[in-house]
Amino acid sequence: MLPKSPPTDMRAFLGLSSFEMMAMFRRGLFYAFLSVYLRHYLGLSVTETTLFATGPMVLNIVFQTFVWGKISDKYQLRRTLIIVGEFLAALGTLAVWYVHRLPSTPIVSGYVIIMGLSLVEIFWSMSNIGWSALISDVYPLKSRSRIQGRMASIGGIGRVAGVWTGALLYDGMGHKFAGWGFYEGSLFFVAAAMMMLSILPLLFVPEGGVNPKEKADEKIEESGEHLKGVFVFFLAAMVLVNFGRNSIVVIQSQYLMLESGLAVTSSTLGYIVNTQSLAIIIFGMFTGAIATRLGTGRALLTGTIAAIAGLLLLSTLDLKLIYLSYFLRGFSEVIIMSTAYTVASTLIPPQRRARQFALYNATLFLSWGIAGTLITGPIVDFLIKTGQPQWFAYQISFYTAAGITTIGFVLLAYLLLVILPKRRIMI
Repeated sequence: MLPKSPPTDMRAFLGLSSFEMMAMFRRGLFYAFLSVYLRHYLGLSVTETTLFATGPMVLNIVFQTFVWGKISDKYQLRRTLIIVGEFLAALGTLAVWYVHRLPSTPIVSGYVIIMGLSLVEIFWSMSNIGWSALISDVYPLKSRSRIQGRMASIGGIGRVAGVWTGALLYDGMGHKFAGWGFYEGSLFFVAAAMMMLSILPLLFVPEGGVNPKEKADEKIEESGEHLKGVFVFFLAAMVLVNFGRNSIVVIQSQYLMLESGLAVTSSTLGYIVNTQSLAIIIFGMFTGAIATRLGTGRALLTGTIAAIAGLLLLSTLDLKLIYLSYFLRGFSEVIIMSTAYTVASTLIPPQRRARQFALYNATLFLSWGIAGTLITGPIVDFLIKTGQPQWFAYQISFYTAAGITTIGFVLLAYLLLVILPKRRIMI
């Protein structure tokens, strides 16, 4: 059922934004250093470290598309899925820590983490699909870019705190060995606690759901059937954009901490990563204004250009340019996330909201893992095996990522500037 309160109800926004802040806290806390732990402490190869994103994200999308999306649309459940998903994921995270301590071989422990997080992601997929559909249920089309941007900005604050906390716990504030926070469990415990706490703000959020009698203002003149081809083209463009820009997410921390490269400390890595968070905080507050001034489509293209520039700057060994790279990537992340969501919500019929948002989410979620496992990870491992310097191998992977993103940009530009205007769909 639709909420009785108006879509702009402050209680709903406070509940959603508080949940987002805590969710981003635990993501920044946990994932900023996990690939470093797998690579430098447990001894997995670069490609193997990407599996901690690939396995979980594949299961996430499978369950979003074929299980939770169907359940959400059939019973119009949104908030309930988020609450149940976060609760079960918290319990699963604690179980992963305990079981990964049992094997005597470090590499086996690494694969226990990968497989364990894959199972946990089944529960997180409940939360992901519920969240995506709920935003469109509660807020009208014209408000979505602005709301998404503001929530990303508030989430960025949580991410800053999470990354700094993770940097402190990773080596026990400099008093323990590198990887202590994962091995002894403090990072797992804090992440699980934040998942439990993030449930509380959801008590102030409406359940969501689409009323069949509702004459939604996001409906466009053409039927959903006629837009299937356009939506598929949009998904293809976003696959390339997201796979390109996110294919280096898992391996970038390894690159920055290379002894033969910049050799940054965990605390310095925290500052670098939080430069991206700072950009998200700043530009998240202005995403709505940017989308209004440029138009949602052109704002999406601008964010994609910034992502390409950020990837190219990351390939340098100049620390100042690295900071600039992360700032540009923070700007691109919040702009792409907010505006691409608005484009998707315009093309998706309300009655198929959860299931088709699962397909849209796939372009983003799978990019964090599969792209690294199939593209950038093997490139780095192959070049290292052929005798190339490690820093050079990572740099080539960054150039490849920029090239893939550029192809996606071209497709996206053709869709937004040619195909949609011909159909009289102005975004």
